[in-house]
Amino acid sequence: MKGSKTIIYVDMDHVLCDYEEAWARQKALFPDLEFPQSQPGMYIGMNPLPGAIDTYRWLNDHPNSDVYILTAPSVYNSHCYSEKRDWVEKYLGLSVVKNLIITPHKNLNEGHYLIDDMASGKGQDRFKGSLILFGSKKFPDWTSVHTFFEEALTPDGSSAKVGQWDSFFNSDVGVTEDFGLDQQDRDWLNMKPAGREIPD
Repeated sequence: MKGSKTIIYVDMDHVLCDYEEAWARQKALFPDLEFPQSQPGMYIGMNPLPGAIDTYRWLNDHPNSDVYILTAPSVYNSHCYSEKRDWVEKYLGLSVVKNLIITPHKNLNEGHYLIDDMASGKGQDRFKGSLILFGSKKFPDWTSVHTFFEEALTPDGSSAKVGQWDSFFNSDVGVTEDFGLDQQDRDWLNMKPAGREIPD
C-alpha cells in the first residue's frame, strides 16, 4: 500500500452509532424479550454519536484518505444487515453505502487504520494496520480522532505516524493474547466489555 491513499475503516456500533441508547429504547418496547434487538427497528433506530457524522464526512472528503465502514453483524439477526445498510444511507448517503463492509472477520481487510471500540473479538487483534481504540483514554471521542488524523494524514497522502503518536503506535506492548478469546456475540448478550487500553 506504499504510495497509495491512507485506508481507514470505521466501525458502527458504539463508534458511529449510539448502540446503548437504541438498545434501551428497544428493551422498553419489548420488555419480555431477552434479546429485544432481534425485533425490526433496532439498528435503523440508532442515533449517531456526537461528532461521528461530521468527522466521517471530513475523513471521506480528505484527498489523502479512502474511508470504509467495517462493521460486524449479529449473525443470528437478519434485520441488522439491511438496517445497517439503511442507516448508512440515511445519515451518510448512498455513495457511502458502496463503501459499507459487513463481516465478522475484520482482519481480512487490508488497510492502515481501524477505528473500533473493541480490541479483539471480530478479528481486530489480527488487523495488519493500526487500531484506533475508540472510547479509550487516547481516543475517548470523535474530537480526539479528528485531531489525530489532522496530523496523520500528511500532505503526501502517507500513513506516517509522526510526533507524539510514534511511541503510541510503535510500542512493543500490545493487547494480550487472551483478551476476548471466548467472547460471544455482544449484540445478543448485551455485553460491552471494557477494552484494555493499549499503553504508550
